[in-house]
Amino acid sequence: MKKLFVLALAAIALGACNSEPNFKVEGEVAGADGKTLYLEASALEGIVPMDSVKLSGSGTFSFKGNRPESPEFYRLRIENKMINFSVDSTETLRIKASYENFATDYTVEGSPNSEKIKELTLMQLQLQSKADALAKAMQSHSIGVDVYQDSMQSMIQRYKDDVKVRYIFSAPNTASAYFALFQKLNNYLIFDPLNSRDDIKCFAAVATSLNNYYPHADRSKNLYNIVIKGMKNTRSPQQASDAPAIEVHETGVIDIELRDMNGNVRKLSELKGKAVVLDFTIYQTAVSASRNYLLRELYDKYAASGLEIYQVSLDADEHYWKTTADNLPWICVRDANGVYSSLVTMYNLQNIPTLYLVNRNNELSGRVDDLSKLETEVKALL
Repeated sequence: MKKLFVLALAAIALGACNSEPNFKVEGEVAGADGKTLYLEASALEGIVPMDSVKLSGSGTFSFKGNRPESPEFYRLRIENKMINFSVDSTETLRIKASYENFATDYTVEGSPNSEKIKELTLMQLQLQSKADALAKAMQSHSIGVDVYQDSMQSMIQRYKDDVKVRYIFSAPNTASAYFALFQKLNNYLIFDPLNSRDDIKCFAAVATSLNNYYPHADRSKNLYNIVIKGMKNTRSPQQASDAPAIEVHETGVIDIELRDMNGNVRKLSELKGKAVVLDFTIYQTAVSASRNYLLRELYDKYAASGLEIYQVSLDADEHYWKTTADNLPWICVRDANGVYSSLVTMYNLQNIPTLYLVNRNNELSGRVDDLSKLETEVKALL
């Protein structure tokens, strides 16, 4: 009997050694009878399937996963509806939701970070809804493109200011702060880690904090690399050694010589004889598409009369610039120095995007701050 008892204890101890510590997520989804619920990891390399269950009438579910070495992100998904949450260690999360409003009408217990992620998700959805309403108003000509852009930029800035204070700088060592950095509007990052010095500070705060707590975690290393790239873009000139120098003429415009997507040097001064819209922009923003829509209408209408557009991209991501500008009919060039190009100072760019007009004599006519007056001012040059 004693021998059997010792063997039993050994078996229990062996089983304990072999069992992996895990987290648990459980709960109910009302009105989802027969639907399949998936547990997926939101990894750096993409979405990774973990488990699934076909829900019965009660809608109850229970999933387990190996404890992450550092805070990680997961999601529950039914069809195209998703609930995002994070796991720090071996906690048990309880999530209750309805099938109809699965992604918005749910409760989460057992994870303060996941509660914050829910708040951020609902805020982002509200922001996207307002952006969609503005876009619809612009497309129906209820508001002009200028009003749309001003409204969008103001709305985005208010959102960023709020999230910075309440979710990023208040607790940069949390998964919810990391989640906030990568929220999107119109499929563009709301916080820009490559072109905005202020936004890089947000990324740096979270990167520093995560590195202190989890120096070997892949997310910590990835975030650190993003910050280094952003700081390099905003601190160090990256003008290619073979790129032509920018010349300042005593008369006329400040000349610009930059390469287009095919590597050809395009000079602003060579457009003498045409009326030119000189546009400094960043394609990788939520308002870029509407701006190019306005310019496309203008170009199609007046190109035959002598209008040209010389568009300078200050995007840090060269590949994104090439992909976006590929189908644009006007001259598209890029300054690799991004928003810290010498052109920013030379043309006194207070904001980006900024638009200037150049007359047929290759003289700077002025800056256009009110896009509703752009067509009138272009016609005057033609």
